[in-house]
Amino acid sequence: MKFRHQLFDVGDSYARLPSGWSTLVILVSFFSGIQLIFLGIIGLVFILFAPQIIWFYTTDPDVAKYGVDCLRIVAYGFLFYAYGMVLGQSFNGAGDTWTPTIINLFVFWLWEIPLAYVLGVVAGIGPRGVFIAMTIAFSTLALVSAVVFRQGRWKTRMV
Repeated sequence: MKFRHQLFDVGDSYARLPSGWSTLVILVSFFSGIQLIFLGIIGLVFILFAPQIIWFYTTDPDVAKYGVDCLRIVAYGFLFYAYGMVLGQSFNGAGDTWTPTIINLFVFWLWEIPLAYVLGVVAGIGPRGVFIAMTIAFSTLALVSAVVFRQGRWKTRMV
Protein backbone atom coordinates (compact mmCIF):
# COMPACT_ATOMS: atom_id res chain seq x y z
CA MET A 1 0.00 0.00 0.00
CA LYS A 2 1.40 3.39 -1.00
CA PHE A 3 1.25 6.52 1.05
CA ARG A 4 -0.48 9.62 -0.33
CA HIS A 5 2.75 11.51 -1.03
CA GLN A 6 4.11 8.50 -2.92
CA LEU A 7 1.07 8.54 -5.17
CA PHE A 8 1.85 12.12 -6.10
CA ASP A 9 5.16 10.93 -7.53
CA VAL A 10 3.44 8.50 -9.88
CA GLY A 11 3.32 9.78 -13.46
CA ASP A 12 -0.29 8.74 -13.93
CA SER A 13 -2.49 11.53 -12.52
CA TYR A 14 -5.44 9.12 -12.22
CA ALA A 15 -3.50 6.90 -9.83
CA ARG A 16 -3.29 9.70 -7.30
CA LEU A 17 -6.89 10.89 -7.53
CA PRO A 18 -8.65 8.74 -4.92
CA SER A 19 -6.09 9.30 -2.19
CA GLY A 20 -5.28 12.86 -3.19
CA TRP A 21 -8.94 13.82 -3.48
CA SER A 22 -9.91 12.37 -0.12
CA THR A 23 -6.93 13.99 1.59
CA LEU A 24 -7.65 17.33 -0.05
CA VAL A 25 -11.34 17.17 0.87
CA ILE A 26 -10.45 16.39 4.48
CA LEU A 27 -7.89 19.21 4.62
CA VAL A 28 -10.19 21.72 2.92
CA SER A 29 -12.99 20.81 5.31
CA PHE A 30 -10.72 21.07 8.35
CA PHE A 31 -9.07 24.36 7.38
CA SER A 32 -12.35 25.80 6.10
CA GLY A 33 -13.82 25.10 9.51
CA ILE A 34 -10.90 26.75 11.28
CA GLN A 35 -10.98 29.74 8.93
CA LEU A 36 -14.75 30.06 9.24
CA ILE A 37 -14.57 29.99 13.03
CA PHE A 38 -11.65 32.40 13.20
CA LEU A 39 -12.92 34.94 10.69
CA GLY A 40 -16.47 34.50 12.01
CA ILE A 41 -15.29 35.53 15.47
CA ILE A 42 -13.18 38.39 14.09
CA GLY A 43 -16.11 39.52 11.94
CA LEU A 44 -18.45 39.46 14.93
CA VAL A 45 -15.95 41.49 16.98
CA PHE A 46 -15.66 43.99 14.11
CA ILE A 47 -19.45 44.29 13.82
CA LEU A 48 -20.09 44.62 17.55
CA PHE A 49 -17.11 46.79 18.47
CA ALA A 50 -16.58 48.78 15.26
CA PRO A 51 -16.85 52.21 16.96
CA GLN A 52 -14.35 51.29 19.66
CA ILE A 53 -11.91 49.87 17.12
CA ILE A 54 -12.17 52.88 14.81
CA TRP A 55 -11.88 55.41 17.63
CA PHE A 56 -8.58 53.78 18.50
CA TYR A 57 -7.25 55.05 15.14
CA THR A 58 -8.99 58.41 14.75
CA THR A 59 -10.86 61.04 16.74
CA ASP A 60 -12.30 62.75 13.67
CA PRO A 61 -16.06 62.03 13.74
CA ASP A 62 -16.41 62.17 9.93
CA VAL A 63 -13.60 59.68 9.37
CA ALA A 64 -14.91 57.47 12.19
CA LYS A 65 -18.38 57.37 10.62
CA TYR A 66 -16.99 55.96 7.37
CA GLY A 67 -14.59 53.65 9.22
CA VAL A 68 -17.34 52.11 11.34
CA ASP A 69 -19.57 51.67 8.29
CA CYS A 70 -16.73 50.04 6.31
CA LEU A 71 -15.65 47.75 9.11
CA ARG A 72 -19.17 46.47 9.69
CA ILE A 73 -20.09 45.96 6.03
CA VAL A 74 -16.81 44.25 5.12
CA ALA A 75 -17.00 42.03 8.21
CA TYR A 76 -20.26 40.55 6.91
CA GLY A 77 -18.26 39.02 4.05
CA PHE A 78 -15.61 37.43 6.27
CA LEU A 79 -17.24 33.99 6.36
CA PHE A 80 -17.30 33.86 2.58
CA TYR A 81 -13.80 35.23 2.38
CA ALA A 82 -12.52 32.51 4.71
CA TYR A 83 -13.95 29.79 2.50
CA GLY A 84 -12.63 31.46 -0.66
CA MET A 85 -9.12 31.75 0.82
CA VAL A 86 -9.03 28.08 1.79
CA LEU A 87 -10.17 26.96 -1.65
CA GLY A 88 -7.67 29.27 -3.33
CA GLN A 89 -4.85 27.80 -1.28
CA SER A 90 -6.13 24.30 -2.06
CA PHE A 91 -5.54 24.98 -5.74
CA ASN A 92 -2.05 26.19 -4.94
CA GLY A 93 -1.35 23.13 -2.80
CA ALA A 94 -2.45 20.87 -5.63
CA GLY A 95 0.06 22.57 -7.94
CA ASP A 96 -2.51 24.65 -9.82
CA THR A 97 -1.38 28.24 -9.32
CA TRP A 98 -3.04 29.66 -12.42
CA THR A 99 -6.60 28.95 -11.33
CA PRO A 100 -6.55 31.12 -8.18
CA THR A 101 -4.61 33.80 -10.06
CA ILE A 102 -7.27 33.97 -12.77
CA ILE A 103 -10.13 33.82 -10.24
CA ASN A 104 -8.59 36.68 -8.23
CA LEU A 105 -7.96 38.71 -11.37
CA PHE A 106 -11.56 38.43 -12.49
CA VAL A 107 -13.21 38.72 -9.07
CA PHE A 108 -11.18 41.59 -7.66
CA TRP A 109 -10.05 43.55 -10.71
CA LEU A 110 -12.78 42.95 -13.28
CA TRP A 111 -15.74 42.58 -10.90
CA GLU A 112 -15.09 44.36 -7.58
CA ILE A 113 -13.57 47.58 -8.93
CA PRO A 114 -16.22 48.24 -11.60
CA LEU A 115 -18.96 47.23 -9.14
CA ALA A 116 -17.55 49.66 -6.55
CA TYR A 117 -17.65 52.42 -9.15
CA VAL A 118 -21.18 51.58 -10.21
CA LEU A 119 -22.51 51.34 -6.66
CA GLY A 120 -20.50 54.24 -5.29
CA VAL A 121 -20.70 56.74 -8.15
CA VAL A 122 -23.32 55.75 -10.72
CA ALA A 123 -25.93 54.55 -8.21
CA GLY A 124 -25.00 57.42 -5.89
CA ILE A 125 -24.54 55.26 -2.79
CA GLY A 126 -21.13 56.78 -2.11
CA PRO A 127 -18.49 55.11 0.06
CA ARG A 128 -21.06 52.63 1.39
CA GLY A 129 -21.41 51.33 -2.19
CA VAL A 130 -17.67 50.67 -2.30
CA PHE A 131 -17.85 48.77 1.01
CA ILE A 132 -20.80 46.72 -0.27
CA ALA A 133 -18.83 45.92 -3.45
CA MET A 134 -16.00 44.55 -1.29
CA THR A 135 -18.37 42.22 0.55
CA ILE A 136 -19.99 41.10 -2.72
CA ALA A 137 -16.52 40.40 -4.14
CA PHE A 138 -15.59 38.25 -1.12
CA SER A 139 -18.79 36.27 -1.61
CA THR A 140 -18.19 35.96 -5.34
CA LEU A 141 -14.65 34.69 -4.70
CA ALA A 142 -16.00 31.90 -2.50
CA LEU A 143 -18.74 30.91 -4.94
CA VAL A 144 -16.52 30.95 -8.03
CA SER A 145 -13.76 29.06 -6.20
CA ALA A 146 -16.25 26.41 -5.05
CA VAL A 147 -17.64 25.94 -8.57
CA VAL A 148 -14.18 25.69 -10.14
CA PHE A 149 -12.99 23.38 -7.36
CA ARG A 150 -15.94 21.04 -7.97
CA GLN A 151 -15.13 20.95 -11.71
CA GLY A 152 -11.88 19.24 -10.74
CA ARG A 153 -9.48 20.55 -13.39
CA TRP A 154 -6.93 21.04 -10.61
CA LYS A 155 -6.63 17.23 -10.40
CA THR A 156 -4.83 17.08 -13.73
CA ARG A 157 -2.03 19.46 -12.76
CA MET A 158 1.36 17.84 -12.53
CA VAL A 159 3.59 19.08 -9.71
